[in-house]
Amino acid sequence: MPMPPPRPSTEYWRTEHLSRLAAQIVRALRGRGPMTSPELQAAVGAEFWVPGEYDKALALARGDGMIVRGPQDRYTAA
Repeated sequence: MPMPPPRPSTEYWRTEHLSRLAAQIVRALRGRGPMTSPELQAAVGAEFWVPGEYDKALALARGDGMIVRGPQDRYTAA
């Protein structure tokens, strides 16, 4: 007997969404240069994001090596 199809999931959408937000962070750093977290939040318009998305996208970008935190807590694109 065949297995039923898996239930729909939003996990893929969430992962893709966070990847796009992380890419937005990287583009802002490449375009404007090193920034502190508050400066970066303002640059990407994170005040309009769902609460917690900025921190998750920042962690994803750091974890994947797309950005690094340097002296004086300023982030730069890798």
